[in-house]
Amino acid sequence: MQNLTDGVEMLANRRSFLRQNAAGVGLAALATLLQESGAVEQTKASTSGLHFPARAKRVIYLSQSGAPSQMDLFDYKPELKKYHKSELPDSIRRGQRLTGMTAGQTSFPIAASMFQFAQHGKSGTWMSELLPHTAKIADEICVVKSMYTEAINHDPAITFLQTGSIQAGRPSMGSWISYGLGSENQDLPTFVALTSGTGGQPLYDRLWGSGFLPSKHQGVKFRRSSDPVLFLSNPPGVDQQARREMLDDLGELNRLSLAEKGDPEIATRIAQYELAFRMQTSVPELADLSQESATTFELYGEQAKQPGTYAANCLLARRLAERGVRFIQLYHRGWDHHLNLPTKIKQLAGETDQATAALILDLKQRGMLDDTLVVWAGEFGRTVYCQGTLTATNYGRDHHPRCFTVWAAGGGMKPGITYGATDDFSYNITENPLPVHDLNATILHCLGIDHKKLTYKFQGRYYRLTDVHGEVVKPLLS
Repeated sequence: MQNLTDGVEMLANRRSFLRQNAAGVGLAALATLLQESGAVEQTKASTSGLHFPARAKRVIYLSQSGAPSQMDLFDYKPELKKYHKSELPDSIRRGQRLTGMTAGQTSFPIAASMFQFAQHGKSGTWMSELLPHTAKIADEICVVKSMYTEAINHDPAITFLQTGSIQAGRPSMGSWISYGLGSENQDLPTFVALTSGTGGQPLYDRLWGSGFLPSKHQGVKFRRSSDPVLFLSNPPGVDQQARREMLDDLGELNRLSLAEKGDPEIATRIAQYELAFRMQTSVPELADLSQESATTFELYGEQAKQPGTYAANCLLARRLAERGVRFIQLYHRGWDHHLNLPTKIKQLAGETDQATAALILDLKQRGMLDDTLVVWAGEFGRTVYCQGTLTATNYGRDHHPRCFTVWAAGGGMKPGITYGATDDFSYNITENPLPVHDLNATILHCLGIDHKKLTYKFQGRYYRLTDVHGEVVKPLLS
């Protein structure tokens, strides 16, 4: 009974302490946020996740939204030509559930890729003729052909890839990395999202959201214009001095509210206002691509001169990486090719191939590839069987979660290798299956983070990016 009484008194004392000192705790949080190095040190101490030397300081994630067809780009299947137009054997399909797009089909004819493949580099990596520029960096990238996922539809699949859960509401990978590592540049966000492309699946802001992590860790989306952040420029009649005085007054009001309520989110709000003020100087300089040389634009392609294109975003990603941004997420829409795949995939490859390869080459020539991890991935793969009518020049492909291809370069990944394999139909994995949680664990490992220890307590449970799963894939590491 005495132990129970002591426990109640201790709980009461804790509540009293927190209630009476809420303002002090909030102001301490604000002081931490406003110190240039304090936020990083506090995060490191709270997560205890940096248990080994980091190979990468930052990540550039090239998300190909809509799911590119692996057997038309990377997963060469020459045997398919002799099965072309024949029915996919039940022994291969193994009762896989179908999406609503093909559930009504009575026939599932095999569609061999129309595109030629060849081996490239000393590594002999197979690539489609659609990727002539990526072919030139074959010895720089690590190609994984045995990825698989739990989701068969786009929204849960891309949510799973980015947050470790098929259900919305969890923090995105960039937010976890912001939480775990903090900022290297106090004048720019720790996590930036860039979008390009048209059509296909929508991109929701929650894909770069912080979920239940403090909101300072959410990604900042840059718009597709010369003024990438809304309201960054002062309105007519307002100069920098007036803006500074307005923020000082607003900050004082927020500090009074913080002292009264002790809500850490108010401290975050004050810090974010200050960051926005500093971004008025840093972002225009960052987004001014006219400073780049003619040689750079030749490398990335003419589209790099047009704000909002994939090429311009790849170049902007390099500039963000140079300035210490931890996580840069590029989303390019349009890869959802249920019908007319040969025409559409040729267009999408044309929009992305040169700039993707240019980013790797640019980082390497600047000495940044060793500590920058670049990841190229869609949310799942495509079926070998045709969706819709199969003709001599046209076919479509449905969603396929059982296997797809991703690749990574730099930042501790082993270059010039191919990991994993699929069967002759690019339908089932035959070697080294790699789940999404393992990929995410390996990305965190490259950053020096133990994925099992980067946790955050929410609603009574400790959460992490890899949930209760995930193993680091050592054969992928250099």
